[in-house]
Amino acid sequence: MGMADDAQFQQILGGLLSEENEIRTQAESTYEQIALPQKISLLLGCLLNAAAGEKYREMSAVLLRRLLFAKWEEFYPNLPDDLTLPCCPQLPVEAQTQLKEQLLSAIPQEQSESIRKKMCEVAAEMARNLFDDDGNSLWPEFLSFLFECASSQNAQQRECALLLFSYVPGVFGNQQKRYLEVIKNMLQQSLSDASSYKCRFLAYKATAQFIVDNAELSTDKPDVKENYKDIQRTFSELLPPMVQVLQESIAKGEDNVLLQTTITLAEMAPKLLRPQLDAIMQLCMKLMSDPNQEDDWRQLGMEIIVTLAEEASAMFRKHCAGYLPLLVPEMLKMMSEIEEDDDWATNDDSADDDSDSNYIVAESDLDRLAFGLGGKVMTNLILSNVQQLLVSADWKHRHAALSAVSTIGEGCRKQMEPLLPPIISGVVNFLKDVHPRVRHAACTCLGQMSEDFGPAFQRKFHAQVVPGLLCALEDSSNPRVQAQAALALINFSGKCPKAILITYLDAIFPILERIMQAKLKELVEKGTKMVLENVITTIASVAGTAEEKFLVYYNRFMPCLKYIIENATTQELRLLRGKAIECVSLIGLAVGKEKFLPDAASVMDLLLKAQTSGEEFATDDPQVPYLVSAWARMCTIMGKQFAVYLPLVMGPVMQMASAKPEWALLSDEDREVLNGDQEWELHNFGENQNFAVRTSVLEDKSTACAMLVCYARELDEEFAEYTQQVAELMTRLLKFYFHEGVRVSAAEIMPFLLQSGAAKGTEYVQQMWSFIVPELLQALKLEPNVSVIPEHMQSLAKCIETLNCPCLTDEQMRELFTIFNEQFEKHFEKSSERDEKRRDEDYDEEVEEELIDEDDEYTFIISRIADVLHSLFSVYRDQLFPLFDSIVPHLVKLMGPERAWTERQWSLCIWDDVIEFCSPASIKYSQYFLQPMVQYITDPQPEVCQAAAYGCGVLGQCGGPEYSKVCAEAIPRLVEAIQRPDSRSPEWISPTENAISAVTKILKYNAADINVADVIPVWFSWLPVWQDSDEVPYVYNYLCDLVEANQPAVLGPNNMNLPRIIAVIAEAFARNAVEAGDPTGVRLLNLVKQIQGNTELFTACLSQLSDQQREALHEALVTPPAAAQ
Repeated sequence: MGMADDAQFQQILGGLLSEENEIRTQAESTYEQIALPQKISLLLGCLLNAAAGEKYREMSAVLLRRLLFAKWEEFYPNLPDDLTLPCCPQLPVEAQTQLKEQLLSAIPQEQSESIRKKMCEVAAEMARNLFDDDGNSLWPEFLSFLFECASSQNAQQRECALLLFSYVPGVFGNQQKRYLEVIKNMLQQSLSDASSYKCRFLAYKATAQFIVDNAELSTDKPDVKENYKDIQRTFSELLPPMVQVLQESIAKGEDNVLLQTTITLAEMAPKLLRPQLDAIMQLCMKLMSDPNQEDDWRQLGMEIIVTLAEEASAMFRKHCAGYLPLLVPEMLKMMSEIEEDDDWATNDDSADDDSDSNYIVAESDLDRLAFGLGGKVMTNLILSNVQQLLVSADWKHRHAALSAVSTIGEGCRKQMEPLLPPIISGVVNFLKDVHPRVRHAACTCLGQMSEDFGPAFQRKFHAQVVPGLLCALEDSSNPRVQAQAALALINFSGKCPKAILITYLDAIFPILERIMQAKLKELVEKGTKMVLENVITTIASVAGTAEEKFLVYYNRFMPCLKYIIENATTQELRLLRGKAIECVSLIGLAVGKEKFLPDAASVMDLLLKAQTSGEEFATDDPQVPYLVSAWARMCTIMGKQFAVYLPLVMGPVMQMASAKPEWALLSDEDREVLNGDQEWELHNFGENQNFAVRTSVLEDKSTACAMLVCYARELDEEFAEYTQQVAELMTRLLKFYFHEGVRVSAAEIMPFLLQSGAAKGTEYVQQMWSFIVPELLQALKLEPNVSVIPEHMQSLAKCIETLNCPCLTDEQMRELFTIFNEQFEKHFEKSSERDEKRRDEDYDEEVEEELIDEDDEYTFIISRIADVLHSLFSVYRDQLFPLFDSIVPHLVKLMGPERAWTERQWSLCIWDDVIEFCSPASIKYSQYFLQPMVQYITDPQPEVCQAAAYGCGVLGQCGGPEYSKVCAEAIPRLVEAIQRPDSRSPEWISPTENAISAVTKILKYNAADINVADVIPVWFSWLPVWQDSDEVPYVYNYLCDLVEANQPAVLGPNNMNLPRIIAVIAEAFARNAVEAGDPTGVRLLNLVKQIQGNTELFTACLSQLSDQQREALHEALVTPPAAAQ
């Protein structure tokens, strides 16, 4: 486009600012056609043109900054250290220089404060990008300009320096440490600038941004941590004047941005604030308790406190506990600030539009406070205040009290559980409160506690809760209460033990049926549907728990639900239809295939009506997620019979799974537009940069991915035709960093795709694997979330097991073991950090609980590494040793007696696999594992004992003669473990049976250095075994070996042990340890039948059995072989 003058360009800018869509769209099209160099020239010209209208200049600055942000590589592709070198930028070097010079020249001369600020933003964006790879600034003039402005006598120029520094706090690059004292002095002078409040205000922002920026860097770069400690020490002197400026800002009441900045500071650098905690707490407490302040200011004061409690809970407990008796009543008071609304109870829309009101924000913050500080600190404090509010004549106080009880359950669970009986009695009483909002709050409370404390909650309080909720459910004059009672019943039934819930079915379902019919009539007459939607979901939840017990109610509900699906087709009824679809599919799962199959075809026809008629769903259609989930349930019910529907369902599911996320990169100013919007998730990544993503699309995408997993798992070879397109999508989604659920499903599906693809032949599977494995390894290497890494590991392990052959190239194997090494090193690094936190001055019991949780996360990764190694050793055997050598030092370290028991357990498990799959070559590593393995047989931790005992068993079974001496040495330790007083307790029975199995394997396979006859009587005294299904066959097959060989040590003198042998066998069948049709069961029954030939002896044996043992043995003996099989 040729642009003759600036006036024409201003017309385009005017079009971009237009509220008319057509004009704005045309202007956007014209603007996009302008070449980049000319666009920059025009934008800069308009920005610097004092005669242009201010709105045009501001728009030019915004667009110029966006260009610098989004298209920097087009300005400076492959930016060299020397800008005089040719690098083929779209913007010539002369124009680059001119842009920088004109910007710096214009800033101090600009009279408009707004334009001056926009110019600073543009200059800062350039400065942020002008660094080489070593952190050297490529724009030294910018630093000089900043210093000149900072030392200027002109307040406006000092403001510019602070603006620039706050926009790009990393401007000093690799010279920051050298200039740290200079930076501090500059900010200190500005914070105390007596002549300019604006400078003090901006200095606060700049100081906070500098601290936050360096705090963020220190979390990702260990080498920066020490520099950050220097910053903390140096900048602690700035806290007193910062608090004074914050106080001044609150007093002026003009701009709450410093409160927002303080929240970020509390989130990213809470311990820096330690010296001024008292001052900050007093300031925030005064602010939040001042009824004359604006609500958003009060909420920000509360947010600072809660953020400190979350991010530095130990410090808060130690230094701020004295404020809690004042803080909690203030939060409860804010929770009581509810506006009267006479129509609230009859409103058909349950979505409140007051999400930013004090009572909702305070309730959320109380939840966060309880979770952050823990139940030991918060439970009694909150409950004592709640008691006073519950007896208040003001319904708002009672509402606040019930909301508080509801919201703190998760954070205070341990401490609240013993106190629940009187609490529940009190809450149930409020289901009959005179005010509908209190009754609504009571329903909410019971529903939330069902979730937080279930299933123990349901077992203890069902007799009070179910009748109470059913009573509230019939409050037809207050639909909001009805709807909430239905939601509470959903939560209650979701975690309720089946045996308890089925006793209430005859009370629950008639009420639900009656309400459903009444609300259907209301829907036709009045268009109201909220209660109906919730009741349908309640039916689904109760039926899901009741399972086959719902059969008697099936015909009373299914026709009505199918009617809704068929007829609720208008736009406003799409959610209702979606919930009916969900309900029908959940009922199908509950009652099972036999009952549901006659309806399955007609239900699928209804579900696929849109597809068969060629309709397309709108992108925001609420029924689509319900449909997609229902199809997966139908697949689970129908099994491979569902395959005929795949051509119709795969399109929408793939479309939903392929949906691109809606996201945006925003400045802090742009971010304000989306603040408080529940559909968007916002993330700040420093220096006026924010990332926003729409969450609803992500949840639907995650649901669709989980459904694809279901299809691949349930349909096996019937899914083969879709494996290629699904693999292409899901491998991309392994690195979909917007949503971890999507990545988890992408990993989970891979082994099922390989299994399904087997129907198309070995070559097809190999091609698909060659496509999957590089992506899976790359995803594993790059995965940022600690909780997702184990899912990728498990997927890889299952893929290798499914292929069951050497399936990784040498390069891929090296890459995998590099990942292993990195994870081990990260594990030890995090372990050291936790030890350091235990030495912190604020360390307490609650911190230890947090550290244990973190340790569990990282140890879980080690357990998944063990799974992958298990799969690899099962295929590669000792060919894996050259690579395995690289991680041996880590395993040795993990097995040290000073390490956590979980670490020792998983190290032992890996060595168990080395012995099992690689012996006799495993002797190469015996110096590392033999002594600890024998020692840990008697470890006080059951899991470690079990891993060690199992290892001794495989030493006996697989080790060969090289290990015969250590097998003999292990026997006394195994005996000690088996004969411990609590060896058959629930905690110890699996380790005990592994130890018995280990002795069994040693006696059978590796007894060269053992007097077997001496050990067998003791061994026999340990029988029966029944718990560990993997080890049981070894024990009973060895028993058969001994009896079949007429071994005197087991039969005893004159076969006197035969009654005990029969008793052992009978107990094995009674406990379902063996089945009559499996090979071990057949051998045992053959022994019994031989003894049965001697009627007198067999009768004597039977007389010593319990009724249960006799019945089990009889059933096993009369089971026909075909039926047994």
